[in-house]
Amino acid sequence: MGGGTESLNSCFEKMMILGSVENTMNNNNHTNCGGEMKVNSSGLGLGISEWKDIPVELLLRILSLVDDRTVIVASGVCHGWREAISWGLIHLSLSWCKKNMNNLVLSLVPKFTKLQFLILRQDTPKLQDDAVEKIASHCHDLQELDLSKSFSLTDRSLYAVAHGCPNLVKAASDRALKAIGYNCDKLQYLNLGWCDRVGDEGVKSLAYGCPDLRALDLCGCVLITDESVIALANNCLHLRSLGLYYCQNITDRAMYSLAQSRAKNKHEVWAPVKNHYEDEGLTNLNISQCTALTPPAVQAVCDSFPALHTCPGRHSLIISGCLNLTSVHCACAVQAHRASTSMFHLAH
Repeated sequence: MGGGTESLNSCFEKMMILGSVENTMNNNNHTNCGGEMKVNSSGLGLGISEWKDIPVELLLRILSLVDDRTVIVASGVCHGWREAISWGLIHLSLSWCKKNMNNLVLSLVPKFTKLQFLILRQDTPKLQDDAVEKIASHCHDLQELDLSKSFSLTDRSLYAVAHGCPNLVKAASDRALKAIGYNCDKLQYLNLGWCDRVGDEGVKSLAYGCPDLRALDLCGCVLITDESVIALANNCLHLRSLGLYYCQNITDRAMYSLAQSRAKNKHEVWAPVKNHYEDEGLTNLNISQCTALTPPAVQAVCDSFPALHTCPGRHSLIISGCLNLTSVHCACAVQAHRASTSMFHLAH
Protein backbone atom coordinates (compact mmCIF):
# COMPACT_ATOMS: atom_id res chain seq x y z
CA MET A 1 0.00 0.00 0.00
CA GLY A 2 3.01 2.28 0.52
CA GLY A 3 3.72 2.73 -3.21
CA GLY A 4 0.04 3.23 -3.89
CA THR A 5 -0.22 5.87 -1.18
CA GLU A 6 2.75 7.75 -2.63
CA SER A 7 1.01 7.69 -6.01
CA LEU A 8 -2.15 8.97 -4.38
CA ASN A 9 -0.21 11.75 -2.68
CA SER A 10 1.29 12.76 -6.01
CA CYS A 11 -2.10 12.79 -7.73
CA PHE A 12 -3.58 14.76 -4.87
CA GLU A 13 -0.87 17.41 -5.03
CA LYS A 14 -1.28 17.83 -8.80
CA MET A 15 -5.05 18.10 -8.73
CA MET A 16 -5.76 19.83 -5.45
CA ILE A 17 -5.55 23.30 -6.99
CA LEU A 18 -8.10 22.39 -9.68
CA GLY A 19 -10.47 20.87 -7.14
CA SER A 20 -9.93 23.72 -4.70
CA VAL A 21 -10.76 26.40 -7.23
CA GLU A 22 -13.94 24.59 -8.23
CA ASN A 23 -14.95 24.00 -4.64
CA THR A 24 -14.18 27.59 -3.65
CA MET A 25 -16.37 28.92 -6.42
CA ASN A 26 -19.22 26.72 -5.22
CA ASN A 27 -18.82 27.33 -1.50
CA ASN A 28 -16.37 29.72 0.15
CA ASN A 29 -16.70 28.11 3.57
CA HIS A 30 -17.08 24.35 3.93
CA THR A 31 -16.59 22.14 6.95
CA ASN A 32 -16.14 18.33 6.76
CA CYS A 33 -16.07 15.54 9.28
CA GLY A 34 -12.30 15.62 9.72
CA GLY A 35 -11.33 19.27 9.87
CA GLU A 36 -11.97 22.82 8.72
CA MET A 37 -11.31 24.21 5.25
CA LYS A 38 -10.49 27.89 4.86
CA VAL A 39 -9.83 30.14 1.87
CA ASN A 40 -6.19 31.22 1.99
CA SER A 41 -4.80 34.66 1.33
CA SER A 42 -4.64 34.10 -2.42
CA GLY A 43 -8.34 33.29 -2.53
CA LEU A 44 -7.62 30.01 -4.33
CA GLY A 45 -6.12 27.30 -2.14
CA LEU A 46 -7.75 25.58 0.79
CA GLY A 47 -6.12 24.99 4.13
CA ILE A 48 -6.59 21.38 5.21
CA SER A 49 -4.74 19.73 8.06
CA GLU A 50 -4.45 16.41 6.15
CA TRP A 51 -5.47 15.46 2.62
CA LYS A 52 -7.46 12.59 4.12
CA ASP A 53 -9.81 15.21 5.58
CA ILE A 54 -11.04 16.66 2.29
CA PRO A 55 -14.82 16.75 1.70
CA VAL A 56 -16.54 13.90 -0.09
CA GLU A 57 -17.52 16.06 -3.06
CA LEU A 58 -13.94 17.19 -3.62
CA LEU A 59 -12.62 13.67 -3.13
CA LEU A 60 -14.90 12.28 -5.82
CA ARG A 61 -14.00 15.16 -8.11
CA ILE A 62 -10.29 14.43 -7.75
CA LEU A 63 -10.74 10.66 -8.16
CA SER A 64 -12.69 11.21 -11.37
CA LEU A 65 -9.45 12.55 -12.88
CA VAL A 66 -7.14 9.67 -11.91
CA ASP A 67 -6.81 6.10 -13.14
CA ASP A 68 -8.80 3.23 -11.68
CA ARG A 69 -5.85 1.74 -9.81
CA THR A 70 -5.53 4.96 -7.84
CA VAL A 71 -9.24 4.87 -7.05
CA ILE A 72 -8.84 1.38 -5.60
CA VAL A 73 -5.87 2.52 -3.51
CA ALA A 74 -7.89 5.48 -2.26
CA SER A 75 -10.72 3.19 -1.16
CA GLY A 76 -8.31 1.57 1.29
CA VAL A 77 -7.08 4.78 2.94
CA CYS A 78 -9.75 4.97 5.62
CA HIS A 79 -13.33 4.00 6.39
CA GLY A 80 -14.67 7.41 5.36
CA TRP A 81 -13.05 7.28 1.96
CA ARG A 82 -14.16 3.70 1.39
CA GLU A 83 -17.77 4.66 2.15
CA ALA A 84 -17.60 7.74 -0.07
CA ILE A 85 -16.13 5.87 -3.02
CA SER A 86 -18.56 3.00 -2.59
CA TRP A 87 -21.41 5.51 -2.76
CA GLY A 88 -20.08 7.59 -5.66
CA LEU A 89 -18.23 5.19 -7.97
CA ILE A 90 -20.29 4.10 -11.00
CA HIS A 91 -17.58 3.38 -13.59
CA LEU A 92 -14.65 0.99 -13.07
CA SER A 93 -12.20 -0.74 -15.38
CA LEU A 94 -9.96 -3.59 -14.22
CA SER A 95 -8.53 -4.34 -17.65
CA TRP A 96 -5.11 -3.26 -16.42
CA CYS A 97 -4.99 -6.30 -14.12
CA LYS A 98 -3.11 -9.00 -16.02
CA LYS A 99 -2.60 -11.79 -13.47
CA ASN A 100 -5.17 -11.97 -10.69
CA MET A 101 -8.31 -10.36 -12.10
CA ASN A 102 -10.59 -13.07 -10.73
CA ASN A 103 -9.41 -12.56 -7.14
CA LEU A 104 -9.46 -8.79 -7.55
CA VAL A 105 -13.09 -8.89 -8.70
CA LEU A 106 -14.05 -11.15 -5.81
CA SER A 107 -12.52 -8.74 -3.29
CA LEU A 108 -13.65 -5.42 -4.82
CA VAL A 109 -17.17 -6.02 -6.08
CA PRO A 110 -18.82 -6.22 -2.63
CA LYS A 111 -17.39 -2.76 -1.86
CA PHE A 112 -18.59 -1.06 -5.05
CA THR A 113 -22.26 -1.93 -5.24
CA LYS A 114 -23.33 1.22 -7.14
CA LEU A 115 -21.37 0.37 -10.28
CA GLN A 116 -23.15 0.94 -13.58
CA PHE A 117 -20.24 0.32 -15.96
CA LEU A 118 -17.70 -2.44 -15.32
CA ILE A 119 -14.95 -3.21 -17.83
CA LEU A 120 -13.22 -6.57 -17.39
CA ARG A 121 -11.59 -6.88 -20.80
CA GLN A 122 -8.73 -9.40 -20.78
CA ASP A 123 -5.75 -10.31 -22.96
CA THR A 124 -5.71 -13.86 -21.61
CA PRO A 125 -8.78 -15.50 -20.02
CA LYS A 126 -8.57 -15.32 -16.22
CA LEU A 127 -12.11 -14.60 -15.16
CA GLN A 128 -14.15 -17.48 -13.69
CA ASP A 129 -17.86 -18.02 -13.06
CA ASP A 130 -17.55 -17.30 -9.33
CA ALA A 131 -16.42 -13.72 -10.06
CA VAL A 132 -19.33 -13.06 -12.41
CA GLU A 133 -21.75 -14.54 -9.87
CA LYS A 134 -20.30 -12.18 -7.27
CA ILE A 135 -20.90 -9.25 -9.63
CA ALA A 136 -24.48 -10.33 -10.23
CA SER A 137 -25.19 -10.67 -6.52
CA HIS A 138 -23.88 -7.20 -5.58
CA CYS A 139 -24.05 -4.88 -8.61
CA HIS A 140 -27.73 -4.76 -9.46
CA ASP A 141 -27.48 -1.35 -11.18
CA LEU A 142 -25.06 -2.49 -13.90
CA GLN A 143 -25.86 -1.17 -17.36
CA GLU A 144 -22.72 -2.28 -19.18
CA LEU A 145 -20.49 -5.27 -18.47
CA ASP A 146 -17.53 -5.96 -20.74
CA LEU A 147 -16.36 -9.59 -20.48
CA SER A 148 -14.27 -9.66 -23.64
CA LYS A 149 -12.11 -12.78 -24.03
CA SER A 150 -13.64 -14.44 -20.98
CA PHE A 151 -13.42 -17.85 -22.61
CA SER A 152 -13.53 -19.74 -19.30
CA LEU A 153 -17.06 -18.64 -18.43
CA THR A 154 -20.00 -21.03 -18.67
CA ASP A 155 -23.79 -20.80 -18.57
CA ARG A 156 -23.50 -20.24 -14.81
CA SER A 157 -22.32 -16.70 -15.51
CA LEU A 158 -25.04 -15.99 -18.04
CA TYR A 159 -27.72 -17.26 -15.66
CA ALA A 160 -26.35 -15.18 -12.78
CA VAL A 161 -26.16 -11.96 -14.79
CA ALA A 162 -29.61 -12.48 -16.29
CA HIS A 163 -31.14 -12.74 -12.82
CA GLY A 164 -28.98 -10.29 -10.88
CA CYS A 165 -28.48 -7.44 -13.35
CA PRO A 166 -31.83 -6.66 -14.99
CA ASN A 167 -30.67 -3.29 -16.35
CA LEU A 168 -28.14 -4.97 -18.62
CA VAL A 169 -30.93 -6.16 -20.87
CA LYS A 170 -32.49 -2.72 -21.03
CA ALA A 171 -29.14 -1.27 -21.95
CA ALA A 172 -28.71 -3.51 -24.99
CA SER A 173 -27.46 -1.41 -27.90
CA ASP A 174 -26.26 -1.86 -31.47
CA ARG A 175 -22.71 -2.06 -30.16
CA ALA A 176 -23.63 -4.97 -27.90
CA LEU A 177 -25.53 -6.75 -30.67
CA LYS A 178 -22.57 -6.42 -33.00
CA ALA A 179 -20.45 -8.18 -30.40
CA ILE A 180 -23.06 -10.93 -30.03
CA GLY A 181 -23.30 -11.35 -33.79
CA TYR A 182 -19.53 -11.60 -34.07
CA ASN A 183 -19.00 -14.03 -31.20
CA CYS A 184 -22.21 -16.08 -30.85
CA ASP A 185 -22.79 -17.74 -34.21
CA LYS A 186 -24.82 -20.55 -32.62
CA LEU A 187 -27.29 -18.26 -30.84
CA GLN A 188 -30.89 -19.44 -31.27
CA TYR A 189 -33.07 -17.45 -28.85
CA LEU A 190 -32.86 -13.77 -27.92
CA ASN A 191 -35.33 -11.45 -26.21
CA LEU A 192 -34.70 -7.75 -26.84
CA GLY A 193 -38.20 -6.59 -26.01
CA TRP A 194 -38.42 -2.84 -25.28
CA CYS A 195 -34.69 -2.25 -25.74
CA ASP A 196 -35.22 1.20 -27.20
CA ARG A 197 -31.54 1.67 -28.06
CA VAL A 198 -31.52 -1.22 -30.53
CA GLY A 199 -31.55 -0.17 -34.18
CA ASP A 200 -31.02 -1.63 -37.63
CA GLU A 201 -27.24 -1.90 -37.35
CA GLY A 202 -27.49 -4.14 -34.31
CA VAL A 203 -30.25 -6.36 -35.69
CA LYS A 204 -28.46 -6.74 -39.03
CA SER A 205 -25.32 -7.79 -37.18
CA LEU A 206 -27.37 -10.47 -35.44
CA ALA A 207 -28.88 -11.63 -38.73
CA TYR A 208 -25.50 -11.91 -40.42
CA GLY A 209 -23.67 -13.44 -37.47
CA CYS A 210 -26.35 -15.72 -36.01
CA PRO A 211 -27.94 -17.56 -38.95
CA ASP A 212 -29.39 -20.24 -36.67
CA LEU A 213 -31.72 -17.82 -34.83
CA ARG A 214 -35.05 -19.50 -34.02
CA ALA A 215 -36.82 -16.87 -31.90
CA LEU A 216 -36.23 -13.12 -31.75
CA ASP A 217 -38.33 -10.67 -29.75
CA LEU A 218 -37.99 -7.10 -31.01
CA CYS A 219 -41.26 -5.85 -29.52
CA GLY A 220 -41.01 -2.18 -28.62
CA CYS A 221 -37.69 -1.68 -30.44
CA VAL A 222 -39.01 1.50 -31.97
CA LEU A 223 -35.85 2.38 -33.93
CA ILE A 224 -35.83 -0.62 -36.24
CA THR A 225 -37.09 -0.37 -39.81
CA ASP A 226 -37.68 -2.68 -42.77
CA GLU A 227 -33.91 -3.14 -43.09
CA SER A 228 -33.84 -5.28 -39.95
CA VAL A 229 -36.63 -7.58 -41.10
CA ILE A 230 -35.15 -7.93 -44.58
CA ALA A 231 -31.79 -8.98 -43.10
CA LEU A 232 -33.52 -11.55 -40.88
CA ALA A 233 -35.61 -12.87 -43.78
CA ASN A 234 -32.58 -13.34 -46.01
CA ASN A 235 -30.16 -14.78 -43.47
CA CYS A 236 -32.08 -16.53 -40.65
CA LEU A 237 -33.81 -19.32 -42.54
CA HIS A 238 -34.72 -21.21 -39.36
CA LEU A 239 -36.51 -18.30 -37.71
CA ARG A 240 -39.79 -19.53 -36.26
CA SER A 241 -40.88 -16.71 -33.95
CA LEU A 242 -40.54 -12.96 -34.55
CA GLY A 243 -41.95 -10.23 -32.32
CA LEU A 244 -42.43 -6.81 -33.89
CA TYR A 245 -45.10 -5.37 -31.64
CA TYR A 246 -45.16 -1.55 -31.74
CA CYS A 247 -42.34 -1.39 -34.32
CA GLN A 248 -44.21 1.29 -36.21
CA ASN A 249 -41.47 1.95 -38.77
CA ILE A 250 -42.15 -1.48 -40.29
CA THR A 251 -43.92 -1.29 -43.66
CA ASP A 252 -45.19 -3.63 -46.36
CA ARG A 253 -41.64 -3.91 -47.72
CA ALA A 254 -40.67 -5.94 -44.67
CA MET A 255 -43.68 -8.26 -45.02
CA TYR A 256 -43.05 -8.92 -48.70
CA SER A 257 -39.41 -9.67 -47.95
CA LEU A 258 -40.50 -12.40 -45.51
CA ALA A 259 -42.90 -13.88 -48.04
CA GLN A 260 -40.48 -13.68 -50.97
CA SER A 261 -37.53 -15.11 -49.08
CA ARG A 262 -39.70 -18.06 -48.08
CA ALA A 263 -40.66 -18.72 -51.69
CA LYS A 264 -37.10 -18.28 -52.95
CA ASN A 265 -35.57 -20.54 -50.34
CA LYS A 266 -38.22 -23.18 -50.92
CA HIS A 267 -37.13 -23.58 -54.54
CA GLU A 268 -33.47 -23.81 -53.58
CA VAL A 269 -33.85 -26.52 -50.95
CA TRP A 270 -32.51 -29.95 -51.96
CA ALA A 271 -35.13 -32.65 -52.46
CA PRO A 272 -33.85 -34.92 -49.60
CA VAL A 273 -34.48 -32.18 -47.04
CA LYS A 274 -37.51 -30.59 -48.65
CA ASN A 275 -40.00 -32.42 -46.44
CA HIS A 276 -38.15 -31.22 -43.34
CA TYR A 277 -38.09 -27.69 -44.74
CA GLU A 278 -41.86 -27.73 -45.20
CA ASP A 279 -42.18 -28.10 -41.43
CA GLU A 280 -40.01 -25.05 -40.77
CA GLY A 281 -40.68 -21.35 -41.22
CA LEU A 282 -42.49 -18.81 -39.09
CA THR A 283 -44.95 -20.26 -36.62
CA ASN A 284 -45.43 -17.06 -34.63
CA LEU A 285 -45.45 -13.45 -35.82
CA ASN A 286 -46.52 -10.50 -33.69
CA ILE A 287 -47.17 -7.34 -35.73
CA SER A 288 -49.64 -5.72 -33.33
CA GLN A 289 -49.68 -1.92 -33.51
CA CYS A 290 -47.65 -1.95 -36.74
CA THR A 291 -50.18 0.43 -38.22
CA ALA A 292 -48.39 1.09 -41.53
CA LEU A 293 -49.03 -2.46 -42.80
CA THR A 294 -51.71 -3.21 -45.38
CA PRO A 295 -53.81 -6.38 -45.84
CA PRO A 296 -52.20 -7.59 -49.13
CA ALA A 297 -48.69 -7.59 -47.65
CA VAL A 298 -49.68 -9.36 -44.44
CA GLN A 299 -51.83 -11.84 -46.37
CA ALA A 300 -48.78 -12.67 -48.50
CA VAL A 301 -46.88 -13.60 -45.35
CA CYS A 302 -49.79 -15.63 -44.02
CA ASP A 303 -50.05 -17.52 -47.31
CA SER A 304 -46.30 -18.23 -47.36
CA PHE A 305 -46.18 -19.67 -43.84
CA PRO A 306 -48.98 -22.21 -43.31
CA ALA A 307 -48.23 -22.40 -39.57
CA LEU A 308 -49.37 -18.81 -39.08
CA HIS A 309 -52.99 -18.77 -37.93
CA THR A 310 -55.63 -16.13 -37.42
CA CYS A 311 -58.41 -18.59 -36.59
CA PRO A 312 -59.88 -18.76 -33.05
CA GLY A 313 -57.83 -20.74 -30.58
CA ARG A 314 -54.72 -20.81 -32.76
CA HIS A 315 -53.70 -17.16 -32.95
CA SER A 316 -50.06 -17.22 -34.01
CA LEU A 317 -50.33 -14.27 -36.38
CA ILE A 318 -51.04 -11.51 -33.88
CA ILE A 319 -52.47 -8.35 -35.43
CA SER A 320 -54.28 -6.67 -32.54
CA GLY A 321 -54.50 -2.91 -32.80
CA CYS A 322 -54.38 -3.03 -36.62
CA LEU A 323 -58.01 -2.47 -37.55
CA ASN A 324 -57.17 -2.35 -41.25
CA LEU A 325 -55.91 -5.97 -41.15
CA THR A 326 -59.16 -7.63 -40.13
CA SER A 327 -59.55 -9.06 -43.64
CA VAL A 328 -56.35 -11.13 -43.30
CA HIS A 329 -57.11 -14.83 -42.76
CA CYS A 330 -55.09 -18.01 -42.57
CA ALA A 331 -55.73 -20.98 -44.85
CA CYS A 332 -57.72 -22.98 -42.31
CA ALA A 333 -59.93 -19.99 -41.54
CA VAL A 334 -60.72 -19.66 -45.25
CA GLN A 335 -61.41 -23.39 -45.48
CA ALA A 336 -63.71 -23.23 -42.47
CA HIS A 337 -65.60 -20.34 -44.07
CA ARG A 338 -65.97 -22.26 -47.33
CA ALA A 339 -67.17 -25.35 -45.47
CA SER A 340 -69.82 -23.40 -43.57
CA THR A 341 -70.94 -21.74 -46.82
CA SER A 342 -71.27 -25.12 -48.55
CA MET A 343 -73.29 -26.50 -45.67
CA PHE A 344 -75.57 -23.47 -45.89
CA HIS A 345 -76.21 -24.04 -49.59
CA LEU A 346 -76.82 -27.78 -49.08
CA ALA A 347 -79.35 -27.01 -46.40
CA HIS A 348 -81.28 -24.90 -48.83
